[in-house]
Amino acid sequence: MVTAQQEPGTSDVTAAVETLREALTTAGIVLPSLGADQASPALNLIALGQVRADVALRLADVIQRGCA
Repeated sequence: MVTAQQEPGTSDVTAAVETLREALTTAGIVLPSLGADQASPALNLIALGQVRADVALRLADVIQRGCA
């Protein structure tokens, strides 16, 4: 499992993608293009992809409630 306290660039991208996918699924959110960014593997970037406006609003709502 990946935690927010890890140093940038030290996380396993595959584990981070799966952890994020599981959390989003729990919240009822699907990001179809979620995955490791193949263009820059050394940077450990995750591609979130494009989503419909209603999905973006749902994601924003979940984040806002989680920060409250």
